[in-house]
Amino acid sequence: MERRSALLLGAAAALAACAPKPPPAPLGSDGRPLPKVYHINPGDESAISYRMLDAVNALRQSKGAPEVAFNAELIAACAAHSRDMAVQNRPWHFGSDGSSPLVRVQRVGFTGKLLGELISETYQTELVTLSDWMAQADTRAMLLDQRATQIGFSWFQEPSGKLWWTMLLAA
Repeated sequence: MERRSALLLGAAAALAACAPKPPPAPLGSDGRPLPKVYHINPGDESAISYRMLDAVNALRQSKGAPEVAFNAELIAACAAHSRDMAVQNRPWHFGSDGSSPLVRVQRVGFTGKLLGELISETYQTELVTLSDWMAQADTRAMLLDQRATQIGFSWFQEPSGKLWWTMLLAA
């Protein structure tokens, strides 16, 4: 019986060795594997939003900054700007009508103090995007700003999978 098990195990290992190997991941110009497209499915919106909020608050807590909470007006301004960046096909802080982040938050009725806007064009997850923002001194300072108490966060995903992320921080 032991010999039969050993033969079966050996045959299974030999078959596995003959199985075709998946092709290697395509590499970018930096020699690193290209990111996989992060498709957001209907119904994932709440989980993604709260995953980002929890991650931002964990980072803020580690630096002694107070937690931030979602603000519906800021979320609306983020959603509009993410879609507008996709229409313009460029990540930048000005709307197709020339609007600034300050003008956009005023349009949705926000009356607090805007501290800053973070944007990204990527195929990667919200947490990879947050990591990228934390890797840069200016965007990290904005995320950890002690004055921030409110946050807006939204995105627009193109059919190709490209994501346009926008985050607003305010007091």
